Amino acid sequence: MRAIWKGAISFGMVTIPVKLYTATESKDVRLRMLCKEHEAPIQEKRVCTDGGEELAWDDLVRGFEVSKNEFVVLEPEEIEAAKPESSTTIDIGDFVEASEIDPIYFEKTYFLEPTDVGAKPFSLLKQALEETNRVAIARVTIRTRERLATMRTYEDTLTLETMYWPDEIRSTGSLDLPEGAEAKVRAKELDMARSLVESLADRFRPESYADEYRTALEELIEQKMRGETTRAKRRKPEPKVIDLMDALRASVAQAKGDGEGSGKKPARKKAGKKRAA
Repeated sequence: MRAIWKGAISFGMVTIPVKLYTATESKDVRLRMLCKEHEAPIQEKRVCTDGGEELAWDDLVRGFEVSKNEFVVLEPEEIEAAKPESSTTIDIGDFVEASEIDPIYFEKTYFLEPTDVGAKPFSLLKQALEETNRVAIARVTIRTRERLATMRTYEDTLTLETMYWPDEIRSTGSLDLPEGAEAKVRAKELDMARSLVESLADRFRPESYADEYRTALEELIEQKMRGETTRAKRRKPEPKVIDLMDALRASVAQAKGDGEGSGKKPARKKAGKKRAA
């Protein structure tokens, strides 16, 4: 792996030199746009919307649109001067319980690796977080953007998870949510729903899930490379809306049937997954 950031963790009077690595990667099958006639990749050019001429990178500046087609231009040195101190440090402010943070705040995960001189304080921080069962709240700047982040233990290292700022979390106030009579459920419906949840209860085993769409695309590409023809599959008809209790009863029956060897598995899971009794 290649480090995307180098700096130091700072908390109290302790400084720990570290490197930052991306912890996850996208496995999407990337399809490129091609010319239909020549089956060649297309190019996107940088063209001025005013003069119409094609521009080189050296001809570009950064700006913020304050109103329609009105921009404030920022010079590189002005942007550089505005960078916070967290551009070279991970500044820890507080230590909190992980359960206090709603998952909606989490954005992306990174692995932390200490340099040689930072090995001992790195291990000390990791052990302190493990024994106190806390996560650190910090500020860090990655690729010119300051972010809120948490730091926690993961396997044999520490992870940094960037977070959305509070004002970046959208309100649910604009959603058309059920209320009044629509939101009320009968006791029998709730009992049946609980039964369905219990029937499907299990431990989280990430290895039992797979991206079926990506697998299908990869198989399709392999077939096309071999010169094989393919037939389009018929999509399943949209499910009909039926009585809620009937739907719950059928779902519970199917879930119990799965546990008795019916061979049916939850959608998007790999075969061979056992259910809790």
